[in-house]
Amino acid sequence: MSDNSVDPSGNTEAFQAFSREPETAAPSKLPYIIGGIVAAVVVIALIAWLAL
Repeated sequence: MSDNSVDPSGNTEAFQAFSREPETAAPSKLPYIIGGIVAAVVVIALIAWLAL
């Protein structure tokens, strides 16, 4: 009885295609960092204004 599955290690090109994972870029966290800094500045300015 023959085996229908192909061993990807039998062929270098097939193995490279098998082992290659698609590269996905991680979403940037820069907008969240900038938003957090802006929110912190606004809160500090509000607290300073209320303290006057």
